[in-house]
Order: sequence, then C-alpha cells, then structure tokens
Amino acid sequence: MSNPRIKAFFNALEHRILILDGAMGSLIQEFKLEETDYRGERFSDYHMDIKGNNDLLSITQPDIIKSIHKQYLDAGADIVETNSFNATTISQADYQMESLAYEINVESARVARAACDEKTLETPDKPRFVAGVLGPTSRTLSISPDVNDPAFRNVTFDALVEDYIAATKGLIEGGADIILIETIFDTLNAKAAIFAVKTVFEEIGVEYPIMISGTITDASGRTLSGQTSEAFYNSMAHAKPVSIGLNCALGAEELRPYVEALSNSAVGECRVSAHPNAGLPNEFGEYDQSPEQMIEVVKGFAESGFVNIIGGCCGTTPAHIRAIAAEMVNHKPRALKEDKHRMSLSGLEPFYVDKDSLFVNVGERNNVTGSARFKRLIVEEEYTTALEVALEQVEGGAQVIDINMDEGMLDSKEAMVHYLNLLAGEPDICRVPIMIDSSKWDIIEAGLKCVQGKSIVNSISLKEGDENFIKQAKLCMKYGAAVVVMAFDEVGQADTVLRKNEICKRSYDTLMSIGFPPEDIIFDPNIFAEATGIEEHNNYAVDFIEACEFITANLPHAKISGGVSNVSFSFRGNNPVREAIHSVFLYHAIKAGLSMGIVNASQLVVYDDIPAELKERVEDVILNRRPDGTDRLLEI
Repeated sequence: MSNPRIKAFFNALEHRILILDGAMGSLIQEFKLEETDYRGERFSDYHMDIKGNNDLLSITQPDIIKSIHKQYLDAGADIVETNSFNATTISQADYQMESLAYEINVESARVARAACDEKTLETPDKPRFVAGVLGPTSRTLSISPDVNDPAFRNVTFDALVEDYIAATKGLIEGGADIILIETIFDTLNAKAAIFAVKTVFEEIGVEYPIMISGTITDASGRTLSGQTSEAFYNSMAHAKPVSIGLNCALGAEELRPYVEALSNSAVGECRVSAHPNAGLPNEFGEYDQSPEQMIEVVKGFAESGFVNIIGGCCGTTPAHIRAIAAEMVNHKPRALKEDKHRMSLSGLEPFYVDKDSLFVNVGERNNVTGSARFKRLIVEEEYTTALEVALEQVEGGAQVIDINMDEGMLDSKEAMVHYLNLLAGEPDICRVPIMIDSSKWDIIEAGLKCVQGKSIVNSISLKEGDENFIKQAKLCMKYGAAVVVMAFDEVGQADTVLRKNEICKRSYDTLMSIGFPPEDIIFDPNIFAEATGIEEHNNYAVDFIEACEFITANLPHAKISGGVSNVSFSFRGNNPVREAIHSVFLYHAIKAGLSMGIVNASQLVVYDDIPAELKERVEDVILNRRPDGTDRLLEI
C-alpha cells in the first residue's frame, strides 16, 4: 500500500507490541458535562435531551475529545480509537440524530487524526495511528428480540451493511488509518460490517487494515450470540484482518484463556489484540482495578506470546495505558503462525477439515427435494417440528447440515430465511456448520445473510460461464463462506473422468486467479446412479473415484464432496441394498480422497459388517468388475 502511515503501521507491528488507548467514556465523565455542553451552540434549541450522546461531542466539543486522545498519546498509545462507537443511524436514532451519523464519523476521525499528527511531530520515530471505530449497534441479526417469535429480527443484514458503508466512508474521509470493528457480541453483525467495509474498499480502490475485536460476555467463554472464540475467528478470517482480538465485558484475568485460544487459532498475517476492562465492575458499576493490578495480569499475555496489540476498555485510564506501555517494551510481539490451509468452518463451535481428517458426514434430511417428511413439514409451515429433523441429523452424527428449500410450492427464499433464523436459536443444532443448498443464487445469498458461522455454499459452477462463476465466488469470499463447485460447465454436467478432471481443473485455476482460498474449495465431481441397466452408466462410480484421485493429486488443499444417495437411486425402496451400496462406494471413494458427503449419517452401515455375498456383488457394480454385475446384484 502506498499510504506511508499504513506502511509505518505494519513496520511497527513487526518490531514491537503496539499500544491501543483506553476508555473514552471514563474520561468524558471526568468533565462532568451537562445538557448544554452536549448541545453546544449548534444544537441549543434541539427538541429533546441529548446528554449521553458521547459521539456527538466530536462535533460540539471537539477540544474535549482531542484532549482525551492527547492524554492517551502522552501515556504511550500508538493507536487511538475514534469517538464513533455509536455513530450509526441505528444507534443515533435514540436521539433522533440519524442524519448526523456520517458527519460524526468524519469529525471523530478528524479530531483523532489531528491529535495523532501533532504527537507524531513530537516523536517522528514513533508515528501514531487512528483506528476508525465501527461499533456493534444495539440490534442483533442472530437473536430475536421477541421471545414469542424466535424467527423475528428487528434489523436486516442489508440495513446494517448500508449503515456501516456510510460510517466507513466517513471514517476514511476523516483520516482513519485502520478500520476497527469492535465489541462484537453478534458475529453476524460483524459479518455485515466486513461486507460493508469491503464494499467501500472496492469502490475507492484502496484497502485499509481491518482490526476485529469481539466480546466474550460471561464465564461461558462465548459471545452473546453463542460462539466460542475459535468459532468467532473462523467466521471472521475472510476479512483478512490485521488482527483479531477481544475487548470489554471481562477483565484481563477472565479474558486470558480466550485470548490464548485466539492466539492458537489465528494464522497467516493475522495478529492478536486485547483490550480488557479494568477488572470486573463493583456493585455500583464502577471499575476498581488499579494500573498496577491490571499490569500484573496483562504482562502475562505478552510473556506467553499471545498478543501483538494491547490496550484497555471500560474503566481504564491514561494511567493504565502508561503502565501497559512501560511493561510492553520488555516483550516481543506474538510470532505469526504459518497458514497450513486447513478448512476452518464454524457454527457456534469450530470445525476443521484437513488431509488428516476423517470423512465428514453432511446431514441430508433438511432437504425438501430429498425428504418427503421435511417437505411436508415446511409446506405446512410446521417449522418447529422441522427443526427436529435437523436435531436428529446432528445427534445421528452429521458434522455439517445441508439445508435446501428448492420447491415449486414454496416461497423458497422466505422458507430458507425463516428456517435459518429459527435454527439460530437452537444451540444443539447450530453448533455445527450449515451448508446452504440451492440451485438459485438469490436463495443462497439470502441464506448467507442469516448465518453467523462460516458456512458452505452448495453450489456454484461454470454452467453459465466464467463471468457469473467469478462473480458468485467473489461474493462467497465477501460473505465468508466455503463453496461447493459442481463439475458442470457450459456444455453440461461432467459424466466421464476426463470431463470431471477438465472442469475441476479449470474451476480451480479460475478461483486461484481471484485469490479464493484453496482450502475453501469443495469439488463435487457428480455422483450418478449405478445399476440402471444402461451400459454407458456402468463406469459412473469408477469415474467419480478416479476423479477424486485426480483432484487430490493435482488441486492442492481442495476438498471433495458428493450426494452419496444418488449412487443407489436405482434401488430406491430397498434400504438394505442401498445402505450396502453407500458403504461400499464410500469405502473406495474415501480411499481415493473423498473428504465429505451428503448422507443420512444414522443409516450408514459399516463396510466390514456387510454380508460377504452382498458386498462382493455390490463391489462388482461399483467397481465395474464384470458386465453382468447389475443382474447378479438384482438376484439377491
């Protein structure tokens, strides 16, 4: 990046632990401002009380805000946060000041910029940086505010994106060096912020560093929307943040294990930050932890090599930051961890797939085209009972659940959104990652706007050519999803091993050209029905297995999946034979590199438990070992 300040920021990160500032609110309180102070001259006749709108002070009392920044800079802060935590139209609605949100962001960044520039002139060997803050808003995309309607949301993904786009533009206009998405209690809100920030970067043709900081709300070690810190990182990694971290809610001692978990999770160029509270609040909501007490805990973060950026949140003061800055000069920053290209998914909990993983069962029964029971429940709007289908899949061993609402009798998009919103309130189900399955892109995109975890899109392909394929792939990256790529091009579905290999290689190369993470590519080389009585179909399973071998050998880090029940479709109604076919097919496909499959996990039989005669005849069909294989299988 050509911006010299941002170059200086990355250079500083390489050499030392950077110091973030402390609480803004604590210092504002010391000024004992009254209603008239908040109003200033400009809002002297405003129609309602606005005391407490601290972000507005960047307009009405900029000298006070600048003086607070200066106190933290004098204490040793390398990075100061803009006074814009609530500078969104959603949050400013509390004061009926929605129209001022953009201006507040601009002025907040300008005030911080001026303070940093003045300090940098004093210490040119130690430049200071402005982090433009995007706060979480008071609304949640993953949680219903109405206990009687768990699918209801009082804000949409698109509305948050629009709000965050305006805020981001204002922060950049005002001079921010970094965009800090912080105090995240709902990961889906943060996904909307990331989508907005990336949209702004695309529009202006420049990328700024992104810092992300979540909030662990209590001793459970989870965000308010239920994610563990590792799952949170997996959901955020697509932003390619300069740092991932935690702040607020807890003191440093309580925060330590979760900072450690993030330090273990973050890979590549992602660093780790922490800005904890000054302990836990007392019975009056005040923070009593002294700088000396706080530093005894915080220095352990650095001694253990957990952090690259550290500061303070609620209750911290310039004295706390001065103590932290003085201690951190004695420690080296956390070392970056190699990215081993492990597929890192998440629901409420993390889920990983790499070359050493066992076969991943993707639950298939939440599919209106594949399950008569599920279809009936959705068509009849028996959504609560339909959730039991998902729970049965998870309890039966599914590590990912596939959800498909493609049905002519449904408003499929509305059904997908409603079901996913309900699912978000069921921790026993949504602890696993979701596979959003549809042949219609608008349904997939609607689903992506409902899922806080890192999900899988099923699917995209070259069916409509490179342009549409690239467009959808870029959106999958922007939403933070892995993707199933069908072996399908402008000519049609690949039905031979040569066509499968050709299309998968072309798809892979195209995705690599746009920077798509190779570990997030899952190829589906098409599983077709065996034993149909048509000679041309006899090698379908062998072609699939050989395609798995090709992908594994030639397309690094890519995974392989397929709809396993397709292979036995000729025997529908004969479950014992179908289950044997699935088991035999999986046995050979997994050895060839099949990573995962859409299956009914509870109905898989163990390969070694299949009766010998049945197993032999099924293998004759699957491996195309003899021309009369189908007839011999039908005999038994």
